[in-house]
Amino acid sequence: MFDQILDLVKDHLGNNPEIASQIPDDKKEEVHKEVASQITSSIKDQAAQQGGIGGLLSSLQNSVAGGGTIPSAIEGGIVGSLTSKLGLSPAISGAIAAAIPGILQKFVHKVNDPNDSSITKEGLGDTLSNITGSIGKMFGK
Repeated sequence: MFDQILDLVKDHLGNNPEIASQIPDDKKEEVHKEVASQITSSIKDQAAQQGGIGGLLSSLQNSVAGGGTIPSAIEGGIVGSLTSKLGLSPAISGAIAAAIPGILQKFVHKVNDPNDSSITKEGLGDTLSNITGSIGKMFGK
């Protein structure tokens, strides 16, 4: 799932000249990976809180359309991590974070598009099941 989200991030940020021009060339890859990592982590957390893939997708669709808590939480995490980890200015980090709703919208569209198999509900379910199983093994369950 991370690689697919990373591709979405690269595509979305790369096709937005206002954002792409603000990211230093020597930090582009790190920025892309950090943004994808923040999104992936938030999706995993939200899936657990929303009762699985169906709840997650419904919540994401509603959040993206209405500026809900999921994009806001991801944006806040991204601004903090890009500023502290990569030394980007708050203005640049904020501009990158402002692209999150668009990235999430593309993510939801890809998951729901029967003609696009790059990210599927089944694949997300498998990924989340593997994570849950790994966590259970860590705690002896």
